[in-house]
Amino acid sequence: MADHDQSLSLQELPPHLIIEILNSNRLSGTDLAFLEQSCKTFGGRSIHGLFPPNFRSMVDFAAFQLCSLNPLFASLPSNASNELFNRCGANWKRVLRFLQSIKQSSNMAETSSGNMQITTGRYHTLLIKDSSVYCCGFNPYGVLAQGHGIPFCNALTQINFPISSIKVSHISASHNHAAFVMKSREVFTCGSNSYSCCGHGEEVGQSIFRPKLVEALKEVPCKQVATGGSFTLFLTEKGQVYTCGINTHGQLGHGDTVAEPIPKLVHEEDMGCVVQIAAGPSFSLAVTDDGKVYSFGSGSNFCLGHGQQQNELQPREIEAFNGVHVVSVAAADEHVVGLDSSGFVYTWGNGYCGALGHGDESDMMTPELVHSLKGHLAVQVCARKRKTLVLVDDGSVYGFGWMGFGSLGFSDKGSSDKVLKSQVVESLRGHHVCQISTGMYHTVVVTNKGIVLGFGDNERTQLGHGSLKGFLNPIDIIVPEKDPY
Repeated sequence: MADHDQSLSLQELPPHLIIEILNSNRLSGTDLAFLEQSCKTFGGRSIHGLFPPNFRSMVDFAAFQLCSLNPLFASLPSNASNELFNRCGANWKRVLRFLQSIKQSSNMAETSSGNMQITTGRYHTLLIKDSSVYCCGFNPYGVLAQGHGIPFCNALTQINFPISSIKVSHISASHNHAAFVMKSREVFTCGSNSYSCCGHGEEVGQSIFRPKLVEALKEVPCKQVATGGSFTLFLTEKGQVYTCGINTHGQLGHGDTVAEPIPKLVHEEDMGCVVQIAAGPSFSLAVTDDGKVYSFGSGSNFCLGHGQQQNELQPREIEAFNGVHVVSVAAADEHVVGLDSSGFVYTWGNGYCGALGHGDESDMMTPELVHSLKGHLAVQVCARKRKTLVLVDDGSVYGFGWMGFGSLGFSDKGSSDKVLKSQVVESLRGHHVCQISTGMYHTVVVTNKGIVLGFGDNERTQLGHGSLKGFLNPIDIIVPEKDPY
């Protein structure tokens, strides 16, 4: 019988067990790098024959295997995966960190304080923490789901759903309405139902003050929502897109300008399998699993990326991305930002105040690479009124455009200054940011420690502080303990 008092060194563990631990999918690229540096068993070639000779170490091989299992990496054509590998200095651990950071920033961020997701509306903030939702800021038309007669939420306040056990997996907020995807894949909406943008058909124009199930999608499992200006996009598990609400410019993608009171399917043949959606004030964007981008709706400010300002009533592929595998897009009021599978950033639309990051205020009619960010691996892009923020794989944040009451985070600049080229947000240097979202005049980030920080305007308590004072430097936003009832 084994002597339980006798301890084994790491080097004495069976090699196959070490490989199993490394491939558990519980370790990050940073974890693997630490193991490689701190232990010769992981960092050297002491265990012969356990991994192919073209890998530098057991950890290097484990990182490669984890990359191969990643859905995004698996979807890349060989030229795109090779470019990413080279961009990461032929380092599989950094490739893995990039892929994991993309997932963290676009879905639920796994922090040391729990799983979190942040999103900002025009003058409000919504946060998921461990499947519960909290909100603060301005509450027009019931967008914060707190019931009648509550104009503001001065601090993060829990949103209650009809069923107390319900768990939320994704949220989106626009000017006056919000949408929530449950872990059950059902969708709830609330706020202004102008043009039936909440998808409840029979209640045209009536505000919805508590989260309400979108009955039309009850049997259609959804995974993502995007709220625009009085319209909503719903992305299903199968990669289909449904839309409802106002359709003056064709932003619903049905080939006409007829408003839809309940979610209606956008024809699949127009796009294929969609993996991400985004909504501007009157235009829509969709990214497919093969890296293509489709746009439809208002062509104002060249936001559709086709080189002209013509409206598109049906999804149209942005041809400027031919040969580029796009993974996500962000829609602002008058410009758009795209991110490709190699961590490059592209912008197009209205360049006022330097929102496109090209060193001037010129408009871009089609997507243009942001050259000042070429030396960085971007993992998330977000944009709102005349400004853009970019998160890179080491947890740093870069910004450009209009300071907008301090919402770019540059504490050394005036509240209305312009930043024409990307600059690192120094005030966040002490934090590893894993997710970011920006509203009209405020910005909120989540760190890997689960700290929520905000900066910019707070006149409508969108930063969760009742003082109404704005903040040029990041300030902690207190996340309350979950209500047990």
